[in-house]
Amino acid sequence: MAGGKVLVLGGIRSGKSEFAEALLADEPQVRYVATAGHDDDSFAERIAAHQFRRPATWETVEATGDPSELIEAVSQAGPDAAVLVDDLGGWATALLGRNDAAALVSRLADAVRMTPAQVVLVSPEVGLTVIPPTAVGVEFADLMGDLNRAVAEACDEVSLIVAGQPQTLKKAAPKPKVTPPPPTIWSAPSVPIATPAVTVTEAELGVATTAAAGAALAAGTTAGAEASAAAAATSAETAAAAWPPAEPATAALTESTRALPILETGMVIRPGMDLPIHDDDSRSGAEKHLSRLDIPGSGLGDLARIVVFAAGTQAQAVPQPWRQPHLVLLHGGRDGDGSAGDSVTVSTAIAQAAREGNGPLGLLAAQQGVRVKVAEVPTAEDMVYGRTASIETIQTMLTQGWQLADDAADSGADVIIIGSCSPGADAMAAAVVSRITGSEIAGLLGRIVGPDGNVDDPSWILRAGAVRDALHRSRDKDLNADTIMSELAGPDVAVATGLILGATARRTPVLIDGPLGSAAALLARDLGSQSRLWITVADHGGHPVTKTVADILGAEPYFSLRTGLGEGAASLLALPLFNNAITLAGSLPLKPPVLSAPPEFEGSMPLVD
Repeated sequence: MAGGKVLVLGGIRSGKSEFAEALLADEPQVRYVATAGHDDDSFAERIAAHQFRRPATWETVEATGDPSELIEAVSQAGPDAAVLVDDLGGWATALLGRNDAAALVSRLADAVRMTPAQVVLVSPEVGLTVIPPTAVGVEFADLMGDLNRAVAEACDEVSLIVAGQPQTLKKAAPKPKVTPPPPTIWSAPSVPIATPAVTVTEAELGVATTAAAGAALAAGTTAGAEASAAAAATSAETAAAAWPPAEPATAALTESTRALPILETGMVIRPGMDLPIHDDDSRSGAEKHLSRLDIPGSGLGDLARIVVFAAGTQAQAVPQPWRQPHLVLLHGGRDGDGSAGDSVTVSTAIAQAAREGNGPLGLLAAQQGVRVKVAEVPTAEDMVYGRTASIETIQTMLTQGWQLADDAADSGADVIIIGSCSPGADAMAAAVVSRITGSEIAGLLGRIVGPDGNVDDPSWILRAGAVRDALHRSRDKDLNADTIMSELAGPDVAVATGLILGATARRTPVLIDGPLGSAAALLARDLGSQSRLWITVADHGGHPVTKTVADILGAEPYFSLRTGLGEGAASLLALPLFNNAITLAGSLPLKPPVLSAPPEFEGSMPLVD
């Protein structure tokens, strides 16, 4: 809404800041006006968390001194500007004890009313915040009441956020209806399309293999791997005609989500999507519950974090273990030197083995009852010489990734694991993260170890050169997520990104542990910032891209096993440990309550002086 003004009210940890950020997520440039200082470490951590989840393109302006700085920032913004003020409570603190406080409040309201810019302001609702019972506390409460009323009157819209759920208090007057131009982006066609579709096979169904290919693969011969690849390609051609499904699932229409199944709505994935956030009350309840467990010493240690994460995703303070996990294994390809050191034959064999319940991924999944879906994805073009895929293909892959999440949720999945056996994923992820964060290429490219166990430096040099040249070629392109996917990432990352966004819409947590899933998580954040809340990093394995993205998303990894079993395997290894921690948290006894006074016993005699 260009030129619109929105006031977002809410209590402590209500999700008001995240809601406000989502309103401006599709703006190419946002000026974030911060009003709060950070004198203590705990508040500094909150500020750091806010900074991590904001897109890298946003400009931060500190307005923590003179109150007139905020008024000038709003009044001087141009008609094409987007301003986010977070929050008015910090600004009001600077007004305490000033004789001109009422005049400054009036000036700010006038600035909001008159500015041609788009402005979103975050403010604490007085009755939902902690106010000390002191003279200063009473003054602050009165001031916030006057400030919120003045700014609300100047704004076009006012929303109240309660437990992450927005309630509209004031709605902008309807604008004249304008007939939009016909859409140009693919949206759930009912006929085959030119772009190859994602082909999904499930391990438990034994699809996409032949007896001859399977026998040859088991024998470990090159011919067997080639036969396996041919069998998978044949299956892909057969299944492509049936994708998307002829009858989209409708069970999710009854789910409590903010985004219905994408094939039912025909919606287009774009920045600023309205997606769910965690239940903060359940997270707080889980933390309190953990603190009361009757466990000696340090209790669950770092595993307490997975209990709190599960509580937020399940909206209950005492969460349940994940009983129906799904693994989506992405198998694509990449042309060019970005795949140097990776074998197409090996990646095809990994995908085939997973279908048959063999190999590290297949065996771990079978042991834990994890349902495996192998998604065959079109090959990405060489990123050095041009786009890895067209924008239309990227939109198609995003949509089909979302559909994968819908299918998993309809099948009862309570957690989704992203795996990958796509060649060139390391170089691709390094290019994506470097483009978004400005990090050095050499620091993002992991070491390459060949089949003989030796470090493959020549392949690393080829990868580094490919990433450098691709970044140079695309240096003038914008930082929009779909552009980055088209220029640098490719179809498999687009599928993974759509999968994360779809899982977020269905309130389903996602486990990642490798470069492709990490790159997708970073891109999903820029399309729907709430998605980062539904992702946890099981293991960084020493991979620099995974470590960097986990730091950006504020998702500290639990392990660094360095197993080298393939992307997704570390999450499968961690899954039983996570479930054990969640089970213990819900089953162990609690400490007895602390008595505020000694108990009274019948027949006790009063003490005599």
